[in-house]
Amino acid sequence: MENFPVINLEKLNGEERGATMEKIKDACENWGFFELLNHGISHELMDAVERLTKEHYKKCMEQRFKQLMASKGLEGVQAEVHDMDWESTFHLRHLPYSNISEIPDLQEDYRKIMKEFAVKLEKLAEELLELLDENLGLEKGYLKKALCGSKGPSFGTKVSNYPPCPKPELIKGLRAHTDAGGIILLFQDDKVSGLQLLKDGHWIDVPPMRHSIVINLGDQLEVITNGKYKSVLHRVIAQTDGNRMSIASFYNPGSDAVIYPAPALVEKEGDDEEKNHVYPKFVFDDYMKLYAGLKFQAKEPRFEAMRATSGLGPIASA
Repeated sequence: MENFPVINLEKLNGEERGATMEKIKDACENWGFFELLNHGISHELMDAVERLTKEHYKKCMEQRFKQLMASKGLEGVQAEVHDMDWESTFHLRHLPYSNISEIPDLQEDYRKIMKEFAVKLEKLAEELLELLDENLGLEKGYLKKALCGSKGPSFGTKVSNYPPCPKPELIKGLRAHTDAGGIILLFQDDKVSGLQLLKDGHWIDVPPMRHSIVINLGDQLEVITNGKYKSVLHRVIAQTDGNRMSIASFYNPGSDAVIYPAPALVEKEGDDEEKNHVYPKFVFDDYMKLYAGLKFQAKEPRFEAMRATSGLGPIASA
């Protein structure tokens, strides 16, 4: 199996720009994932985020998680568990407004550092969207605009810990799924692995690398690119030892954003342009309501359901 794509963003500033853009293009078309080095977020900030996240888990969440798993009888399971994940999580919202001040148990220095981190990640997400615009031949700013509803994009972070699991062969850390939204930026543990993506029928490890940011593409970018880029199935394998930290930030469409394939990426064949739209047109919030119940199922029926119910435009087979 070929190597997982690792992109050094510093190389965009020199004579290797063309080759680096080609690597990003290949990663988007053939992997749906890539890993960024030299992405502009300082190592000091990332180290502080990691330290405070792990301290917060130990102090506020570890005991709660153990009690929850014990109450559900998961530690002694004998058959595969299909309806639950071995993870401890909480969620932060940044855009269109922040809820960080409302989350209980967070120490003030942790709140402050997560706000700072979110600002850096938002900027990085928008820089990446412009690189994708360039690779797709879209006008600069197209993807960002496509994700903006009336209040701008939505942006939030899922902070997860995957504690040691006694039966990783029976319980997934996180079951296989594609992400519903736009572009996802992940700061993952560099010592404890577990994240895998499905490529050509094989589960591939996403390598833990210190101070890297892992990028993956969500369902909405698949729709907007008319399938040129794909959201791919990924999962987290629980481990018998080590606690894996995962901080995933989701740069998603605004709730009322209307999502549809970029006209420039729809093949023009005669006058019947509608037939060349492989993907439907819909309001993002409607998609999220559907996704909430179908997250761990295939994405294609979700797209079909949107086509059938949105009333905003037909879908044709590729």
